[in-house]
Amino acid sequence: MTLYRCLATLSSALGDAVRQDRLPHNPARPSVLPRPASPERRIWTADEAARFLRYCHQADPFLADLFEVLIGTGMRKGKVLGLHWDDVHLDQHILYVRYPLSAIDNARTVLTAPKTSSIKNWGAISPRVATAFRHRAAAQGPIPPGALVFCKPDGQPLRPQRVLDRLRHLSAEAGVPTIRVHDLRHLAATLPITAGVPLVTVSKTLRHGTLSTTANIYDHLTRQAAHDAVDTIAAILSAADKNAVRSHWPR
Repeated sequence: MTLYRCLATLSSALGDAVRQDRLPHNPARPSVLPRPASPERRIWTADEAARFLRYCHQADPFLADLFEVLIGTGMRKGKVLGLHWDDVHLDQHILYVRYPLSAIDNARTVLTAPKTSSIKNWGAISPRVATAFRHRAAAQGPIPPGALVFCKPDGQPLRPQRVLDRLRHLSAEAGVPTIRVHDLRHLAATLPITAGVPLVTVSKTLRHGTLSTTANIYDHLTRQAAHDAVDTIAAILSAADKNAVRSHWPR
């Protein structure tokens, strides 16, 4: 997978050179390597997620609130780690993403500008996530302007690697399968999809560029939803047939 991604990056750069008339053709296109199969995702069940969060609130309340926000909003970890208090509006139950956090060589962290305007890049806050934010606000005390929601005691951003290390450690202690931080985002998608929330709503919540992106990633879930849809059609028609037969019975 790493080699494939390196070739894909090289092909993209050479493609830009072709479009700018700096090269006559892209020598890395088409790729000589087929795209490797994506590894099977291991997503927590709702019970496993709840067990993990219960344990975290006892063992590490600070990161418990961080994981509550990651799972409860479906945001990428860089956007949660770059979240400022100025962009969290608990009274309106929304937040804005303006400065995602990026790690360079897994050593230096920088706050970058978002790809879209902050007015469009907003997310909803559930009561449970709002409680996590209130925990953080109470623990931090007086909050200075421009302060990060999740940060070190000196106000500096958290390293993404530390969050991953703690996730693995706490998962083992809580007795749940080890997953990646990004898998919490998948969890935030699978829970509402399996509960019957429309795919377009889930796609907007995850801030995917297109609905097809969501459908492709969660194809295994959308297939089940498709079966549920046609089964519902059949059930409604069958019920209508039974009602029609009863209505013609003699008194």
